[in-house]
Amino acid sequence: MQTSPLLSHCPVRIAFVRPEARALYAGALQPATRHSAGMDLRACLDTAEVHIAPGARCCVPSGISVQPASPSLAGFLYSRSGLGARDGLTVAQGVGVIDPDYTGEILVVLLNTSGEERILRRGERMAQLIFQPVVRPCWDVVDHLETTERGSGGFGHTGR
Repeated sequence: MQTSPLLSHCPVRIAFVRPEARALYAGALQPATRHSAGMDLRACLDTAEVHIAPGARCCVPSGISVQPASPSLAGFLYSRSGLGARDGLTVAQGVGVIDPDYTGEILVVLLNTSGEERILRRGERMAQLIFQPVVRPCWDVVDHLETTERGSGGFGHTGR
């Protein structure tokens, strides 16, 4: 399957907003492998480490800000597979959204879903940043929606 060059590559400006961030990301701005979907964000902590209690949240600075060249792209923060599945540290809101016009530092709120205290160390990879296209709706206000096979049935309505 051929992909459109417009969808597979788009320039994104990146700024190091904390002095130590440039060193943390040295050689790590590209995805881990040639076909990896995202870039790993690193914990740009003021201290050597932070302790996150079971069930607690922690707001962790990434040290970077980004600006996609296209307003049709937004950044999305996802949990890292190993950190989430193995250690229980996940992006607190499920998926974080970095709007194309937001140019502040990317902050990652991590949630400790495990039953044990977790330690996050300075420079540790903590989340993935993935850019995806966004579609903005042109709302068409109507009196009712067209009938569908499913109708207004909610969760579990299809019986599958």
